[in-house]
Amino acid sequence: MATAGLGPGGDVSSGRVLVVIADSLAFHGPDRAEPADEPRLWPHVAASVVGGRAELHAGLGWTARHAWRAMVGDPRIWASLRHADAVVLGVGGMDTLPSPVPTALRETIPALRPAPLRRAVRDAHGWLTPRAARLLGAAGPVALPPGETVRHLERLRVAVTTLIPGLPVVGMLPAVHRAPAYGGVHAGRERHVAALTAWASRRGVALVDPAPLVADHVLRGRGNPDGIHWGWAAHAAVGDAVGRTVEKALADRG
Repeated sequence: MATAGLGPGGDVSSGRVLVVIADSLAFHGPDRAEPADEPRLWPHVAASVVGGRAELHAGLGWTARHAWRAMVGDPRIWASLRHADAVVLGVGGMDTLPSPVPTALRETIPALRPAPLRRAVRDAHGWLTPRAARLLGAAGPVALPPGETVRHLERLRVAVTTLIPGLPVVGMLPAVHRAPAYGGVHAGRERHVAALTAWASRRGVALVDPAPLVADHVLRGRGNPDGIHWGWAAHAAVGDAVGRTVEKALADRG
């Protein structure tokens, strides 16, 4: 899990504290995963907009369920929340990716022994996923169904606002991708967008939609070669949008 705090210019003590709970879009750049305190990553861009620092807690492939497990089990998140002025729930996007093999089963692959069996199963999964995704299309299963994504996001929202009543919470809609690993298929996205939008409306959660900010960048191959993660231009655009949304939420809170 990537965890870091950074203020403008590297100052770890100044201004407001933005706690970001996110997936790998928060710490992957155009070439590779970056250290969590890399200032060009969107959480730190967002924090600079509000004149503060970001506390980033994120993991590769995190769904909303992974984020909830981290909330329950990682005391570093609890420590960050003690100082939070706002929270960004940057999870839910990976939930929309095709997952022909159930997520719980897929996550056991790294634990398989012996090593030749693990490699064979991993390779078979890598071969199967894009083909099954294209075959099943919109009828295919995703990493986490929309109802489960919303359920875990609500648990996260309740947890942080119970700790700090009135704490502004900002969410993010799923981005877009052109990933060969998933056959270029993203048929589940619209169902999640509808579910997250309805949840946010009910609970008063401000939402940032990264799709229009990154679509041209990602779909034209200007981001990471994996077709999912972003280059620095997209990080800058999303960070600015998140920062402005947080700024408004803080102002509305008074």
